[in-house]
Order: sequence, then C-alpha cells, then structure tokens
Amino acid sequence: MTTTSSTASNSASTAPAYVAGHGLLDGLRIVITAAAGAGIGSAAAVRCLEEGAALVVIGDTHAGRLEQSRAELAERFGADRVRAAVCDVTVEEQVAALLDVGEEGGPIDVMINNAGLGGTASILEMPDEQWGKVIDVTLTGTFRCIRAAGRRMVDAGHPGVIVNNASVIGWRAQEGQAHYAAAKAGVMALTRSAAKDLAPHGIRVNAVSPSLAMHPFLEKVTSPELLEELKSREAFGRAAEPWEVANVMVFLASAYSSYMTGEVVAVSSQHA
Repeated sequence: MTTTSSTASNSASTAPAYVAGHGLLDGLRIVITAAAGAGIGSAAAVRCLEEGAALVVIGDTHAGRLEQSRAELAERFGADRVRAAVCDVTVEEQVAALLDVGEEGGPIDVMINNAGLGGTASILEMPDEQWGKVIDVTLTGTFRCIRAAGRRMVDAGHPGVIVNNASVIGWRAQEGQAHYAAAKAGVMALTRSAAKDLAPHGIRVNAVSPSLAMHPFLEKVTSPELLEELKSREAFGRAAEPWEVANVMVFLASAYSSYMTGEVVAVSSQHA
C-alpha cells in the first residue's frame, strides 16, 4: 500500500509529456498581450504557432525581451508567421497599434489578453497607487483590449474569439492579494458581461483561471518557502507548466469550443 501511494504521488508531481500540435488553429491570425519572456503568454504564442496559426502577433512592455522572443519564434516557425509590437495595455494607442500589426493582411481571428500585474501587500499598508496600478493593468487593460478587438471584429463583420487570463484568486481569498484578487474577479465578471454584448455579433469571450503556473519571474519574486507551500495546496502537488495553461487557451480559441461563451475555465483543482 505504501509503495503504491508513493508511486502515485511521484507520478502526480511530474508534469505530463508535452502535447503535439493538431492543427486546431490552422490559418488563424492571433494577437497576444504580455507574450515576451517565459510565462503563460509566451507559451500561448508557441502553442498557437504549433497549432497552425498563420500569424501570431506578440505584445509586451519590455522592448528588448519582446524582440528576443520574436526572433526566437521567427527562427523556429518562420519570420512570416511572427510579428511584434511594444504594447502597454494601460495606453489605448499602444493597444490599437498592436492590433494594427495583427490586421496587416486581414482581420484578426483571436485576441488573447494575458497582461496582468500582481504584488503582495496587506490592505492596511497598500497605497492607492499600488491598488490603482494593479487594477489598471489587470482589469482595465483587459477591458481596453476586449473593447478594441471587439470593435474591429464587429466593423469587419468577422466573428472572432477573445480569451482572457483570470486567476483562481478571483474566486478565493489570499493574504496580501486584495488588489490582484479584486482585479481578477473583475476579469471574470467582465468576461461574462462582454460575452453577452458580443454574442449577437458571433464573437465568443471566455477566460482561463490558473492557480499556480511556474516560470522564472515567479521564482524570482517569490520565496522558495512560499512556492513550496503553494505547490502543496495543488491537487498534483506541483505548479502547472505555462504550456498547460496555454493548452486551455488554445482550446478556447479553437472551433472545439464553438458553443462556449462567458465561461471561466479553472486550470486547477482550486475553484474555491
């Protein structure tokens, strides 16, 4: 009994094999925010290209990291399939410029809103500036991108898909995360309401809600002790790989989810 339990535990804590592409996004034009580096946005860019996207446009605030990501993707998948533009989602003009790049050659099919900003602070010590910045990037930034992409899809008469990145923290409480939790809960509500507004135009709006996805930046800003505690709360005893979250984004972007809109899909066991 002990051996079996140990084996099962070790198996659960190990990430599964990487999933090969199956052409789920063949020929689609896709725009992704916060897609430089090694997080969920970057993984989403790779998965979209592996699934046959004709064009993936990545945006990010960090110009150097963005260019490096573009170059790596271009080398792997072809320069004609990858473009990039610096984009701060708190600046409407930069959101528009990112979409302009995506529309060179045709209307966009999918907008993936991955940009978000976190941090840790007790609500007793949190200044207005910190609260406001997290809300502006994570919630209002997502709103700006939905509005901009939605308007273009409607104007083009081209039904598309919008996928947002929420978080399980929008469902459950966590110490020091009042700003982030409020923003992500807002993204969930925004997703549901935007889906109602855009459904008459054939545009679907859904969201993923990850719990803990491991990437270098998270390791840099989080203590090893806290990371181990967070991992221990997960059903599989480990953090998700960014590509595991990206896989669900791909599903929501694809025709396999054609009757889904206004949904928030937990990429975790921790719905509450």
